[in-house]
Amino acid sequence: MNSTLAQLTLLRAREFLREPEAVFWALLFPILLTLGLGIAFRDQPAQKVKIAVTDSALAESLRKAPLIDVQELASEAAATALRTGKVSLLTERAPDGSVVYRYDDTNPDGRTARGLVDEAVQRAAGRADPVPAADKLVREVGARYVDFLVPGLAAMGIMSNAVWGLAFSIVDARRRKLLKRIVATPMPRHYYLLSFLIWRLLLLIFEVGVPVGFGVLAFGVPMRGSWLTLGAISLLGSLTFSSLGLLISTRIKTIEAASGFTNLVLMPMWILSGVFFSSERFPDAVQPAIRALPLTALVDGMRANMLQGSNFADLTPQVTVLGAWLAVCFVAALKLFRWR
Repeated sequence: MNSTLAQLTLLRAREFLREPEAVFWALLFPILLTLGLGIAFRDQPAQKVKIAVTDSALAESLRKAPLIDVQELASEAAATALRTGKVSLLTERAPDGSVVYRYDDTNPDGRTARGLVDEAVQRAAGRADPVPAADKLVREVGARYVDFLVPGLAAMGIMSNAVWGLAFSIVDARRRKLLKRIVATPMPRHYYLLSFLIWRLLLLIFEVGVPVGFGVLAFGVPMRGSWLTLGAISLLGSLTFSSLGLLISTRIKTIEAASGFTNLVLMPMWILSGVFFSSERFPDAVQPAIRALPLTALVDGMRANMLQGSNFADLTPQVTVLGAWLAVCFVAALKLFRWR
């Protein structure tokens, strides 16, 4: 490597290591987040739904149901418990002997409670199933929340570190007039930008290896695809988001403006791209736009590789999206970039 370029790359590393906050957010935060969410959403037996019942006889029959936590309360106390979210459903006996369920139908817990309680009520009244049925519980590695989470966190780390790392460093250098001084030196200008790219690629080993390795070792997250494919899709993602960070930094002169623009670009992807929950939860009308986001492509590609064993050829849709963003952002950044 050219000595000038090597020194510039070493400068990037020193800047990173001298900022404890950057080291924490890039390397330690994904571990802590994986640990916290992995423990919170670990494999557990089905949780009981909490309900309030105002009728003693009805409460006694419902206590026999295994998945229902019955609280026998007076009418006013039961209504308060439902209103404040302490119970998911209020069950009461009407004057004509029928059973009335009071719950919020937009609350998934309320809908679940309604089904479980009604099933228990009907069985207590003597209803029998016309067709015998049995449960066979299956818990497979790869279907847990932590398995879903780890690839998403790794992808989010690649995006955040690449965009914030480039945008802030370049804007700060422009604010301190360093870019203006670099232009006056005999050093080729592209060396300065290339040093960021080389440092990003070196840091990528830790950005992906730390959260994925921790997930595999601590929670048994499966790695069904090849590490080479995971590295390739991660590399493409890092290049894509590096070009996006470069594009954001082309004209901005203050840290405050860089922070605002960066959040404006990244926030929608944090929410929409399926890092913490499936993007399929959003309406069908917006699914094409979500699929076109670079973070969605990276998250889906890393999950497909780790959990389904997909090879690079199987990831053609995701690679196409990332490649398109890389080309457009990089070309636009080169045309718009200002050193002064």
